[in-house]
This record gives sequence, C-alpha cells and structure tokens, in this order.
Amino acid sequence: MRGIVADFIVSVWGSSDGSSSKAISPTGTNCLVSLAPILPIRNSWSRLPAEPQPPGGREMAHCRLLLARGSCGSESACRGARSSSPGLLTVVPRMIPCLGASEPGHTERRHGRCGSCLGTRSGSRHRAQRREASAPERAGCAALCPHSAPAALWALRHWVQVHAVPAPSRARTPPARAAAPSPVPHGRERCRARSSRLRPSESSRDEPSLPRHWLHAGHPGKEESAGSRSLGCDPSAGATRGKPAPGTRQNPPALTARSEPRAGAAPTAVPPGLEPPPSSAAASPGSRHRSSRKTKRTFSRRSTPTESLPYFHPRSLYQYQYSLAVQLQHTSTPSPWGAWLQAEALIRLQQLWRDPGGEELLQLQIHDLKAQHQPEDQRSQDSTGASPVEIALSPEAQAELQQPVFISWSSGKVKAFYGNEAENILISNLKRGITSLFQLQPHAGTTVEEDASGSCQVTYTVSNHSITKTKDLLSCSKPKSGFTSMNKIFGVEWQPSSRSQYVVRDSLLQSVLAQESHVVAPALRSRSGIKISSRQQLQLVSPAVPGLAEVSGQSREDVLAGTGARPQPLGMASLPFRRVCTHCPSLRAFLKAFDRQRVRTDTSRVATAWQFQRFIQMLRSAEKRDVLQLLRRAPEEARPFLVEAAVATQSVASLAALSEFLDFSQEPKSLLEKFLYAAAFSPRPSGELLQLVLDKLDGKQLAPEIWETGIVAVGSLVGKLCQQKLCGLQVVERGVETILGGLRGAQEEPRVVISLLALGNARLPETIPTLLEHAEGGPTAVTTAATSALQRFPAPHISSKVKQVMRRIFHQKRKSYDKTCRLAAAEILLDNHPLPMDVINILLATTEMETEVATFLLLKVQNSLRDHHHLARKILKDIMGDPRINNYNFFSKVGISSSFSAPLAVTQDLTSTFGLDLLFLEGGFLRKSVSDFSLLSHGQRLRAAQVTFEAQGMESMMGENLSEGEEEPELMAGMAATFFDVQLRPIVFFQGYTDLMGKVLLSSAEPTSVVRGNLLLMDHHQVIPLQSGLQVTVRLQGGLGLDISADMDVSIWEQELKTSVNARGSLAMDFQAELDSPLLQATLRSQTEVETSIHFDTKLRFSSSPVLMCLQLREEQVPYREVLSVSQSAGSRSSTARRGRRGAVPGREFALHQTNSRVCNLLLAAEKE
Repeated sequence: MRGIVADFIVSVWGSSDGSSSKAISPTGTNCLVSLAPILPIRNSWSRLPAEPQPPGGREMAHCRLLLARGSCGSESACRGARSSSPGLLTVVPRMIPCLGASEPGHTERRHGRCGSCLGTRSGSRHRAQRREASAPERAGCAALCPHSAPAALWALRHWVQVHAVPAPSRARTPPARAAAPSPVPHGRERCRARSSRLRPSESSRDEPSLPRHWLHAGHPGKEESAGSRSLGCDPSAGATRGKPAPGTRQNPPALTARSEPRAGAAPTAVPPGLEPPPSSAAASPGSRHRSSRKTKRTFSRRSTPTESLPYFHPRSLYQYQYSLAVQLQHTSTPSPWGAWLQAEALIRLQQLWRDPGGEELLQLQIHDLKAQHQPEDQRSQDSTGASPVEIALSPEAQAELQQPVFISWSSGKVKAFYGNEAENILISNLKRGITSLFQLQPHAGTTVEEDASGSCQVTYTVSNHSITKTKDLLSCSKPKSGFTSMNKIFGVEWQPSSRSQYVVRDSLLQSVLAQESHVVAPALRSRSGIKISSRQQLQLVSPAVPGLAEVSGQSREDVLAGTGARPQPLGMASLPFRRVCTHCPSLRAFLKAFDRQRVRTDTSRVATAWQFQRFIQMLRSAEKRDVLQLLRRAPEEARPFLVEAAVATQSVASLAALSEFLDFSQEPKSLLEKFLYAAAFSPRPSGELLQLVLDKLDGKQLAPEIWETGIVAVGSLVGKLCQQKLCGLQVVERGVETILGGLRGAQEEPRVVISLLALGNARLPETIPTLLEHAEGGPTAVTTAATSALQRFPAPHISSKVKQVMRRIFHQKRKSYDKTCRLAAAEILLDNHPLPMDVINILLATTEMETEVATFLLLKVQNSLRDHHHLARKILKDIMGDPRINNYNFFSKVGISSSFSAPLAVTQDLTSTFGLDLLFLEGGFLRKSVSDFSLLSHGQRLRAAQVTFEAQGMESMMGENLSEGEEEPELMAGMAATFFDVQLRPIVFFQGYTDLMGKVLLSSAEPTSVVRGNLLLMDHHQVIPLQSGLQVTVRLQGGLGLDISADMDVSIWEQELKTSVNARGSLAMDFQAELDSPLLQATLRSQTEVETSIHFDTKLRFSSSPVLMCLQLREEQVPYREVLSVSQSAGSRSSTARRGRRGAVPGREFALHQTNSRVCNLLLAAEKE
C-alpha cells in the first residue's frame, strides 16, 4: 500500500458478544483491547444504516472515528486506512504541536507516524533529523496503550458524545504489514509493566474520570520501535506519569482530574496556524497529507465546541496587555461630540494556590497604567485638534492601583473577589472591571453570572477556539441606587448591549475583547440622547515566565491570611459612587444672601421653571432647620413656590420641615391647596409624603374645599404608591380606608362625589364593586362620578361584570338615567374590547334616541374607526362592513352635536392629540363639552389635560320639555379638570337661579384660577455600572410651570354666553450623563426649554333658534432653546465647551370641523359689523 497508514487501527469484529477485539498495528503485532464495557455502544452502532457501496462493489466505511486527534498525523492515518481497508474503524491518537516549530523557517508537515515531524528550512528540501522527544511527550503516547483499557473506554465514550457516525455492516481484517525495525528493545514489556504498576487504589482516586496525563499524547523519540509507536506504548512513560507537558490541553473536570504540571514549566508557544483543535474529536479544517503518490486530498470536517477548561500553571507569571476606551457623545449633533478616555496597563496574573477540587486562587496586579484624554476646548470646528493630553495620577492613586486583588477562580468562573475594602471606590471598581474579563465558560448555554455590571443573564456560543458571551443588561440585578417617574412617558429610554469574545488555546486564555454600548435619552425627546461606548481588550503578551512559588495552606482563607495584605471578601458588582458637586447651589449660602434674592412667581415663564429645579437641588441636601428657616423668612407671595419645591424634594428634612410649618387650622386656604396639589402631582411619591397628608387631614375641622382637595390628593398618592408595588404599606391601607370611610359616612351628595373621584385617582381593582354599586343605584351626579371613575381603569380591569352593569345603565333596564350617564356607559363598552353584539345593540339603540344624543354617539363610533390605536377598531370595522348597519338610515342624523379627535403634533417619540366632544340639547343649548389633550409615546398613553364644562337645568329656563321619565335637574354650571391623570376638585360656577343672577350682576373681570403652580414632571436618577468598572450616572429633571384659568361671561341683554380657558405653561428639561472613573470625570448635558400658550374660546348665541355656537382653539408662538455642553476634569485640569440653538414655532389656529367653521364665520362677521 502506498502512503502512510494509521498508527492505531481497531478492527471491530462482527461478533455480538463484544468481549474482545483485535488492534492490528502496521507491523502486524496484535494487541487485545477489552471492549466489554462498551457493549451497548457497539450494539447501537450495528443498528445504524450501512453506507452505500461505491462503484467496485467494496463497502467503504467513512473514517469518522478520529478520537483525540491532534495537529500531527491524524488525517494521513485516516486516509491510509480508508484506501487500504475500507471496513475498519480507525482511532488516531491525539498529538501535541511540534515543539520544533519555534525554529526560524520551520514548517510542519504531517506524517503518518506518531510523533514524526518533517522539518524544512527555507530554500532547502532536505529532511531534517527528528529531534528526541522529551519524557512528558512520550508519556502522552502511552495514554492509548491497548493494555490501558480505561483510555480506550474514555476515547469511545467521548466519541459517542461528539459524533454519531454510521458503521459498516461488516468489518474486515486489514492486511498484514511489514514490521519496521524497533530501535528500542522490550518496549512492549515496559508498557505492560507500566500498566501493571497502576494499582486499584491509585486508579480509584480519579473515578469516574481518567488521570489527566492519560489524555495527552506526545511525540515519541526516534529510538522507539514501530510497534510501540503504533500502539502508543512508551517505554519511559512511567517515569513521568502525572506530569503533563506544559501548554498541553487539559480536559473538563467532569471527565478528568487535574494533575500538577512540572515545577517551573511554562506554556509552550504555538506558532500561528498550528494550534491544536478546540476539541479532541475535532479536525482542523483544510489539513492535508502528502502521500507517496503525491496526491492531495482535502477533507472538510465539522468543528466542535471548545470544551476544555482554561487554567493557569502554578509558579508561572502570566502578563496581559490591557487597554480601555470609553466615549460619551451627544446623539443630536451631526458629528461625534463629547468626551473620551483611553488607558493602557500591564496585568500580571499568577496562581498562588489550588485545592484538590480544581479551585484556583489567583493574584491580579495592575502595572504601568497610562491614560489620556482630549479636552473639548482644544478641538477645532472640523473635529481635528491637538494631540491627546496625558492624565497624571496622584501618588496615592498609583499606590492603590498597584495593590493586588485576589480571585477565587474555578472552571473559568470567578467565585469570589478579595481586596481592600478601604480602597477608593472608583479604583476598586476599575479592578472589578478587569476581573470581570476572566468570567467565562467553555461550553454553550445560558446562565446567570455576576460581574462588575451586577448579576446578569448571559448566553454563550462556542466556535473552535472562540467563545462569545452576550449579556442581557436589562436583566441585571444590582444594589438599588436611583429612582424614576412612575409615568414612563416622563422617564428615560435605555437601550444597552454587551458582547464579549474570548480566545482560548491550549487551555490558556489568549485574548478577550469586550464591547458594550448604552443609548439613553428622554422618552419625550430621543433626539437629545447620549451614547456611551466602552471597549476593553486583554491580550496575552508572551509565554508565562517563572513566578512566585505556591503558597501552602489547607484552605483559601489560610492562603489569603498568609499574603500579608489580609484582603477582605468583596462583591463583584460595582459599588455606586456619588460625585461631590462643588458648584451646586447651597441652601445655607442662599439664606445668607436671602434679602438680596428674588423668588420668581410667574409660573408661565421658563426662568421660573429653572429656578424651581435649582431650589429642589438645594433642598435635597439641606437640613431641617435650614428648610424651616427658608419657609418662615420667605414673603407671603413666595411661600407657595417654596412649599411646592419642598414637596417635590421629598427628603426627610424637607417633609419634617413642612410638617412643622403647615398649620391646617390657621394657614390660608390657597397655601394648603398648593401643598395638597403638589403632593397629588408628585411623580414618585413616598409613603412618608402620604403619611404627612393623612396626618394633616385627620381629626381636624377643615374647610370643605381643603377636605375635598385632600381626599383627591390621597387617592392620587395611593394609586401611585400601588404602581410602585407598595400597596402593602400600612400607610397605604390607611389611605384607602380614609377614602372608603368618607364615602360610607357621607351624608351630602358633594362628599359622595368627591370620594368617588378619589377612588378614580387610586384606580384600585378592589374598589370596582363599590363604584358599580353607586353607578347603578345613585342619583345623576353620583352616577356620573362613578362612571367617570370607571372610565379611568385600564382595559384588563373592565370585566364582564362591569360590562353587564354598563349594559343595564345604557339600555335603562332598571331605571331611567340621564343622557350623559348613558353615553358614559356606552363609551366604557366601546373602549374596552367590546363584544360585536354590544356594538350592534348600541347602534340599534340610536334609532330610538333623541337626535342630538344619537348624532353624538354615531360620531363617537365613526371617530373610533379613524383612531388606529383604538382597541375596538377591528371589531367596529368588521361590523361596519355589514350594509344592514352601515347605511343611510343609521348615519343620517342631522343634529349639531359632534365628536372630534385629531393629532396636534407628531414627532419621532410623541403623538399629541386633541379631542373635542360637544353634546347639545334639542333646543341647541350646550349640555356638555369635553376638551381632551392626550400624549401617546412608546406604547404609553397619558391624559395630559381634560377640561369638562357641564351645564344642566337649562331646558326649563329655555322653555323646553324634558324627555319621558327624566327628572328635572337643578340649574347648575361647573367645570371639572384632569391634569396628568390626576382628577382635581370640581369647580362650580353657579348653582341655582339665584346664584346665577348674583354671579351675572356681581361678576368681576378676573378669571377663575383652575391650576397655578410648578410641578416636578420628570425626576429620574439611574446608575449604569459599565463592565469596565467605570460608572455612568444618568439624571433627568423636568419642571413644568402651569397657569390655567377659566372665565365665563353671560350677557342677558345680548343673549350671549362666552367661555374662555387659557393655558400657559413653560417646560425646562435638564438631561445629563456623568462619567466617573479614577482617571477622568466627564459630564454631558442637554438643556431644553420651551414656553407655550393655548386658548380655547367658546361663543354661544341663544337669541336665535337653533342656538349658534363657535369654538376656537389657537396656539400662540412657541419659542424654544437647546444648549449642549461637555465638561471634563482630569487631575487639576478642567474644561467646558458649549453649543446651542434656538428658534420659534409660529402660532396657529386649529380647524375643528366644517360645521363649526361655518358657524364661526357667521358669528365673527356679525361681531365685526
């Protein structure tokens, strides 16, 4: 036979007993290998389908049983076996890389004999002499000696786990081969002697796995006989048992037990391209064999994952080059603009101790750390600037950086982290970031790991020598440090990603590349976002050099105690760092110059909103006596502003100062209402704030307005605390009982209405039965309040029981209801996943309703069809496809009532809509109008403002007849408002004819204030620990100044009614990201401000029939400004750069609907005449 044949051939006989089989070497020497332990495996092979016969009629068994193959001599053996004896299963022993490859100009050529290597020099073709193999190399060949039955058993078991290869239906005996002369006599006897010396007690220590040195092959020396080479027997193997060659691949502890390498041994350098395969059963792709026929064949093989665990040798020092690059940049600028940091260091790692279970204690030390950055003030406009500036570290920081840390490391996992707990937090976090790079696992799967980012879910994928780790940063759990607004629309959008790639060769970690990015932006304005990028790289510099000797000790704690530094156990997660603000305003400094300071009170100006945020920052770090002094020394007109700031702060000191300052029995009602509304609008209330409100309301004789405002505020606080999953707090239970107790004990209708509105603010599912009871059985005002509260519940809480009650109200099954109550019940049915039959019944009922009510309801259905976000759009669309419903008979109503909704503004992140519902009486007088401003962003819907005007009892004054069964209502007009999902106390303009005439005759020109004050709309604080150990703190504060007033003017002589709602506001938003590290502190900031003014006017002339009504919605010019800044501080050097822009959106008037436009043209033309 031409070519080179296999070194080790196992011929599987066809007998079913599986008691033994013969291994025939190329020399013709037979060696019995017991196969009895693997009988089930062999029988499973026999059931596999046989491969088809190639032309020529000979059965060809594809050689796939390449167990423990290495980078030398495997494929040639496989090919030789197939070409000569196709019925054989071939086992090729695993080889280590050729150790002579480090010579200049050397290239390895594959040879069919174990350990043979053809070395060539550049420019010459002569064959170099084979060098003598070392003792550890020869020990590897003995691993597959046929007398070592556990080795063959391990090999076959390992193959079954990795490959599933059909076997031939019949095995054939290979032809005998001429034996090569053996230069070493008695080689087989030595191998048998070595096998016999292995005592059962010595073997049982490593059960069920094999000794590690059995699983490594080497290059036998030239003095070996061909017979011993073919069988893997090494005459000198017994002298080096238990000491594998340094740099050879180790196997998982699940299969083998670790053994100590030679003292002082260093890993062997592997030239590029000659690295061993990641698995003992894998073949390197594209390997070639040069046969005597000079025929080249290429075999493509399937790569298998790297499952060998990385480890570090004792008494060896490993050096890694570490590099770090972090960048923060604004996303709103056309070119990258921000701050960046680069650092390099030398990482020294060595093993100090190792227990019998495989756990290692490693010492990690940072050397020669160098860092640089580039201040923004040195950059030119075209982004080309001066060279980077070196960052000089203080001697104290350099000393702390060089202090070592200790890692308990087992199977690639960091089990514990030890260091100096008194060390600077930023330096300790940087060491955590470097340690996190050694957190890996060699097999694919998903698990939970703890590193500098926290305890996170990670997913591993393995391919050849590469291990890829993807971390789900959204799943990380870490110490709580931060807060956010309950409404996600006013929060921060965070989009993180993390990916690390490891390269492991010869069970040694060669390199790590970890990259992560974070994009943070206000949910309302993603354009003002900031991107954080971090990149870490770890690269093995050179082979290990001699290091410290192992430290003796019975346990890890004993070894650590003997290091002298006495390190303490620390957590792997980065510790939160709080930057000390040197330029932040101080309340004590403000009080010193209080007489010269001026507190702005015009809430519609943006300067007031900025001042409001500055006061919040001062009060959060102030003490109680300073806050109390500020409240007492402030002038009367400035106290409401300061009370709102103290409530928004929610610090322990500010709440204690408010509790002592506010006296509900003496203070003016306006100041108390400011306090209560500020608490109700809090973006993230605390239990202490609710406790303060309840204490002020409990057991006191309060004015009706204060009690009503307090109950509404309690409902809002209870609802927001339950959204934070704090319903179990005792103070929350007390708040719920306060509302329900007031409802049960209410003797007057207004108190019942207020309690129901408070339940609507709370939105607790357990209160739904109470709301249903009052909605179905109460008078008109109570039914209206209860149905209004039910409308605020999300769709999952509108159960079949709720819908059944709404059906009875709409269809008036038990008693007659006011038309506004029936319409509210219909809206609940239509807006919460309605049944098709409910929609059909509502449409059919319009044929029996009054013209105005039917017109309003049909327009409401049509408006829902145009809303792409409506829950019932698909059902309504299917029903409207039926011509029996969608026809002229149903939709030909000629009333003047309307329901209108359309977008006001649409941006990338936000859709703002305006809706207007107008319900008229049959005589043309306005019964109810609802103006709604809603925000839709990132799947969240917020009712920013809803203003409802309602007038009843006008039918009798206009001489109209009531509907059959309808009670005559009392003459009344009022307004209800909801802002940011908080229902306010209703305002009554007049109640009764006498009150109406008094208001008409004695009315002043001053409008009625509905809401006036400052709100902390956005309040977000988030700490993002980077995997590198650096920390990014994201802050968002948004202050809103709001001034909403309403006015009603009734002219008896001109028979006109005019209403006006003026809403003026200012928004100041401060968004920033702070980078904290021991090398550099940087802050990127985006400040946005805007002022707006919206007017909604209504003019109604009832001197004609029908009544003419004109609605006008207009917005004044909206100025805005945005300022971007980058601040950096490194050592004693600081710099700040700013960019900005400003502009204005022109004013506009919104067209509502065509009928309204025609009426407005008539009224405005008559007014000009």
